[in-house]
Amino acid sequence: MSNTIIQLLASEKFNGEGYSNWKSNINTILVINDLRFELTEECPPIPSSTATQNVQDVYDRWVRANEKAQTYILASISDVLNKKYEVMPIAHEIMASLQEMFRQSSSSLRHEAIKYVYVTRMKDGTNVREHVLDTMVHFNIVEAHRAMIDETSQVSMILESLLERYLPFKKKLS
Repeated sequence: MSNTIIQLLASEKFNGEGYSNWKSNINTILVINDLRFELTEECPPIPSSTATQNVQDVYDRWVRANEKAQTYILASISDVLNKKYEVMPIAHEIMASLQEMFRQSSSSLRHEAIKYVYVTRMKDGTNVREHVLDTMVHFNIVEAHRAMIDETSQVSMILESLLERYLPFKKKLS
């Protein structure tokens, strides 16, 4: 499974644009793989030779999680960013540095998400479900940044973004 995830991350590398979407994707992957704790917990001290097996296991789990999280992060960023961060040994340090460099203000993120919803149109060959879910993610970003788009408007915006061949479906819901 991890090779598939790395291939997916490598196919659309973060290059400085769309930080919030990229971060959300990375966090989702880390949660699914039970690695999210690595970004919130400090590295436990290196166990002594007399440490219990439990202490050794906790340390080993954190080290493995850090290595996987670091691999996922590095696989998902552009080559230029990768060169900068490949020398950082701790995944949460990489994330903190990227956040400092690329985070946007709440109003900027809200504006970007609203603009996305207004201008995005379904592309031929795109799965309808994926298109709708992608649009819903942007509605959630808008809401997370203290703005509201009521459900009726959300449905209208999604219907307007669909291809013309879905016109009969649009009319049934109108």
